[in-house]
Amino acid sequence: MAFEGLSEKLTAAFKRLRSKGKLSESDVKEAMREVRLALLEADVNYKVAKDFTSAVTERAVGSQVMESLTPAQMVVKIVNEELCALMGGQASRLASANRPPCIIMMCGLQGSGKTTHSGKLGKMLKSQGHRPLLVACDVYRPAAIKQLEVVGEKAGVPVFQMGNANPIDIAHKAVAHARDYGNDYVILDTAGRLHIDEQLMEELKNIKSAVKPHEILFVVDAMTGQDAVNAASAFNDALGIDGVILTKLDGDTRGGAALSVRAVTGKPIKFAGIGEKLDDLEVFHPERMASRILGMGDVLSLIEKAEQQIDANQAEELARKMRENKFDFNDMLDQFRQISKMGDLKGMLSMIPGIGNQLKNVDIDERQMARVEAIILSMTPQERSKPDLINPSRKRRIAAGCGMKVEDVNRLIKQYESMRQMMKQMKNMGRKGMRGIPRIPQMPPMGGRRGF
Repeated sequence: MAFEGLSEKLTAAFKRLRSKGKLSESDVKEAMREVRLALLEADVNYKVAKDFTSAVTERAVGSQVMESLTPAQMVVKIVNEELCALMGGQASRLASANRPPCIIMMCGLQGSGKTTHSGKLGKMLKSQGHRPLLVACDVYRPAAIKQLEVVGEKAGVPVFQMGNANPIDIAHKAVAHARDYGNDYVILDTAGRLHIDEQLMEELKNIKSAVKPHEILFVVDAMTGQDAVNAASAFNDALGIDGVILTKLDGDTRGGAALSVRAVTGKPIKFAGIGEKLDDLEVFHPERMASRILGMGDVLSLIEKAEQQIDANQAEELARKMRENKFDFNDMLDQFRQISKMGDLKGMLSMIPGIGNQLKNVDIDERQMARVEAIILSMTPQERSKPDLINPSRKRRIAAGCGMKVEDVNRLIKQYESMRQMMKQMKNMGRKGMRGIPRIPQMPPMGGRRGF
């Protein structure tokens, strides 16, 4: 995940501060030197890193911090607040129009992910009850129109295209089409280039002049580091962008672009691409990202992700089965599938406070979910609904059916029994008060070839 290296170095710097009962001005300045080096290694703009550490130092050497009972924690609090301010302070909302449609113009260099993220944004808007329309304005890149149509079909969002016509005419007629057919958002997927040139900028300016978009979003690859910030600055000077979509924040990136782009351009990061699936787009919350960077987790984003993926009716049905002690392998399979839909397991666990830094050297095998599913699907419907029927001969048949060992089947059954026992204890908790609080069963191994 992004910021892993930065988070690790900041944690080490603050750990040294916490080891001291009382802080001196030199302690703070030494820690800020380490913070500045960590930021520069994360590819943060030099001036941004310098201004950031100067602001933190100025606040941290005050009497309020030095005389505090927990000065190191006060310094961390200040760093958290300054990080949040650096990235914009609070989440920035997408524009809306008093008279629909609201026109969103997507721009950026070739390969930054404009087309995919146009589809992601369309899907997000559709899930919120809107009727978006994707528009193919990139008539130069081979198969760009076909790519948008494929993305639109997967997202369930209609695509407007006119082949290789003039992009300005396409944008103009798409807006008229949206008015006629009741689309309240129009997302223009414009052309990109491998580098910034006058011809590209002129075309984008003409599209802007023709349809007067309510929002111009610059799509940029977070893995390009300072080049991303330079490109954002150039597009902002030429077009006047309103916000940024930062892609590939789930990748092995140092994260400097996220910390620099707001300070350099003055424009907020509105969305972050966190994966390859069309659901992997989230609103960028500076305060939550600051917490992730400092290893404090991000419980709110985890809850929102769960709310989006977990079916309320299935949850209610599971609760009923728990109350009646009827939890079976079908229910277990449903739970694993819903967890899988939430995305990268390591990424989700890193959102839990105190766990992120412990995971950096842990090898989590993402194929574990698939193995669990394979074993359960190798059971007969009767065995899934009545696990007590599974005897040694059935275990051998199940193992052969999914290409695994009997030991793997035994391990899954043991895990199922632990979950069922825990649910039984939870059921009794109301009757027994505090004595009924269950002991959490041992977590299954996260790594290894066959662990699950």
